[in-house]
This record gives sequence, C-alpha cells and structure tokens, in this order.
Amino acid sequence: MRNAGDERVTDSSDTPASPAIPWLVDSHAHIDDASFDEDRAQVLERATQAGVRRLVVPGIDATSWPRIAALCQQHAGLAPAFGLHPLFLAQHRPEHLEALRTWLYEGNPVALGEIGLDFYVEELDRGLQQHYFEAQLALAGEFDLPVIVHARRAVEDVVLTLRRFPGLRGVVHSFAGSGQQAERLYDMGFLLGIGGPVTYPRAKRLRELVATMPIEHLLLETDAPDQPNAGHQGERNEPLRMLDTLTIVAELRGESREAVAAATTANACRLFRLPAPH
Repeated sequence: MRNAGDERVTDSSDTPASPAIPWLVDSHAHIDDASFDEDRAQVLERATQAGVRRLVVPGIDATSWPRIAALCQQHAGLAPAFGLHPLFLAQHRPEHLEALRTWLYEGNPVALGEIGLDFYVEELDRGLQQHYFEAQLALAGEFDLPVIVHARRAVEDVVLTLRRFPGLRGVVHSFAGSGQQAERLYDMGFLLGIGGPVTYPRAKRLRELVATMPIEHLLLETDAPDQPNAGHQGERNEPLRMLDTLTIVAELRGESREAVAAATTANACRLFRLPAPH
C-alpha cells in the first residue's frame, strides 16, 4: 500500500513455520523501505528460516529503482519490480516514463509495478493518475511483463482500464473489491494479492471471497512494512508474518497450509517467471 506516517516497531517473537512449509513467495514486500535499514538482514533471515524464500520488491518512484536493484543483487531471493505508484504522484515527472523504459530493459525486473489508481486520497489528480497508469500498462505490454496493480477505492476504474489492454497479466495487490469484480479480473487472467487484511475477522466480504475463489488466482503477500496482521496493529509488518496469513487462508478454504502454500507458490512462480521450488 505504501502509506506514509505509519508507526512501526520491530517484533521478532513470531513462531517460525513448520518444516512442512518448505517454500513460500511474498508477492509484495517493500523491503527497501527505510524502516528496515537497521535490521534488514535479520528480517530476511527470519523470513527464509520460516519458509518465505522469495520476495517480489515493487518500486514506487524513480528514486526507488536503483535502491531496489542494489538490494536484489545483494540478497538472494529478492526479485525487483519497477514502477510509478499513484500515491507518489507529486514525485513523478514525464521523463520518468522514459527512464522506466530503460530500467525495464536493463534491470531484469520480474514485473512492472507498483502502479495503479488511488481514489482514497482525494487531492491526488485522477486524470494524471490515469495517464501514468495507462502509459505503464502500455510499457508492460511492450516488455511482456506482468503488472503489480494498486487499486484503493478504485477497483472498478482499474478493471475498466485493464480491459483496454488485452493480453496483459498481473496481480491486483491487497484486493478489496467485490466478487463480481474479482471474476472479471480472473477472466482477464489476473490474480489477487491477499495479505494482512484477511486476518481481521471484520473483513467479512474479503474472507468470503478468499474462501471460495479459484486457488489458481490467489497470491499471498505482506505489503511489508505496511498492512500488519490482526494482533500487530501499529507495528512494522515483515515477510515472516505471511505465515499467519497462510494459516487464515487455509482455514477459510478448509484446506491444509501445505496445499495453499504449494498452490500460491506455483502461482507466483508462473506469474513472475521465478525459478520453481527445489
């Protein structure tokens, strides 16, 4: 989500995953965020030991791309994505779209993102958001890359926009739309990113959707350091917490954690063309 001003603290008390969970992909983690600067290596080690062995790290603005690229070279298991996030509209410039083309060509990303629309923040110019969104969707088609899409209070507009770019694939991360909107995304080949919000009992519509949605369209994510799970409100989120999300998703679906882990890992590897588990 990448919202500014969240209070974040480190908490390493979570219990690691059972050895029966061998391989998970956090499909959306901003591990480059400054809140990880003091203990990033330890955060990644906790995740790896728990079975979260691959992280997709989305960019938010042009200044984030070199930082993400460097981190992904330094740490095994990190995969970069580059994009211009709608929340950071004030930082974007027209020339950044041409710079993005260069990064997509030279930076070996697994996706283009995080991009999309955010209508929750009313002062963000919707027309300008739409311009950057569509320009980046065109680039994704040109480079045959999946897109990582942000859609806060804007799912319908995102769906309508994606329909104008047939053949694209990707994920709508932190999905919060309706079942009908989800089905339209499935029909276009899109997946839904599910993270911390599903751990809250009050998220009834989301829980009902997750319980019955086709497993081949489901990805697990944390959006770390944002969107902490129930019981960790106000804390810094981290990839290790995806194990709690996995447990909730499995319980909602009446399936084993192992089955959900295997399916969502396969989905992420297929979408992002990541190496398969071994």
